[in-house]
Amino acid sequence: MTASEPWTVGVLIVDDDPLVRAGLVMMLGGAPDIRVVAQAGDGTQALPLVDRHAPDVVLMDIRMPVMDGLAATEALRARPGAPEVIVLTTFDADDHVLRALRAGAAGFLLKDTPPDEIVTAVRQVARGYPVLSPAVTRRLIARVADSGHDLRRTRAGDRLALLNGREREVAVALGQGRSNAEIGAVLHLSVPTVKTHVSGILTKLGLNNRVQIALLVHDAGLLDDQE
Repeated sequence: MTASEPWTVGVLIVDDDPLVRAGLVMMLGGAPDIRVVAQAGDGTQALPLVDRHAPDVVLMDIRMPVMDGLAATEALRARPGAPEVIVLTTFDADDHVLRALRAGAAGFLLKDTPPDEIVTAVRQVARGYPVLSPAVTRRLIARVADSGHDLRRTRAGDRLALLNGREREVAVALGQGRSNAEIGAVLHLSVPTVKTHVSGILTKLGLNNRVQIALLVHDAGLLDDQE
């Protein structure tokens, strides 16, 4: 691709239902800047296809035979230069979605999401912005099992202790679901400065995206007084 050519987002679709895959191909096929590079029926098929086609985004079903979407997401996101992953799910799998987000997935879509929203979500994730509203983030977090809560809080607090004061404020604002512009307004920072702080937080904590920062902030109990 030359500098004058538009960027095309490569997408890998992973779902064990051929009809779902066909529907997603049709939805995405109408977008001039999105190209479906391959399809897979389970996670084991997806891994070599990622190596072969280097997609920008993987649309990953959760419930699949052989290797499910959770295991596949964890395997993919552990690799260097991994594609972004959007998990496909229903609301009755909130705990599974949370596991996928902790593994580094950039968000999730319901399978009955309108086609134009799916296209928008793929574009957004390809540019590094998670597809997960603050309300849904809170709903998912609320469904986490209580087991291991104290240990999670201690570990999260230890990790966040690596941040300086300003980075901690930005992290808490991310946990509240605020955008860069909203964080800038609250903390009296420019948007570029907020972006710099977010990048610094991700690097210090070894995280992939803003959603993981928000989850870590919640685990540390920093939002308890605000809920």
